[in-house]
Amino acid sequence: MLKTFNEKEIETGKTMAIVAHMTILGCLVAIFINIEPKNRFSGFYIKQAFGLTILFFALGSMASRFDTWLISGPFYFCFFILWVYSFIGAASGEIKPIPKIGVYFQKWFDKLSA
Repeated sequence: MLKTFNEKEIETGKTMAIVAHMTILGCLVAIFINIEPKNRFSGFYIKQAFGLTILFFALGSMASRFDTWLISGPFYFCFFILWVYSFIGAASGEIKPIPKIGVYFQKWFDKLSA
């Protein structure tokens, strides 16, 4: 399922892959900039970042109902680790889907980007 990209495609798409990780606004900017010309490497990380952001808001709304750091602390820590994992993959030019859920993001958001 993992795609292979050539070096030129990775180098030209690395900036947009990094921008996609900068909040939901950065993700939306990266989506619109990647419309034409399409870059598959940045598209891969746009889907990862968008999926992670959507999952954060969906699970965060449930975690926020509890008014304790015993629940919200591990929640934020887990998402920070997943974000760092994806960001390092984008910055280093490696194709590293988020563990367990990254392949689903690629399927679910297939029409989102190249």
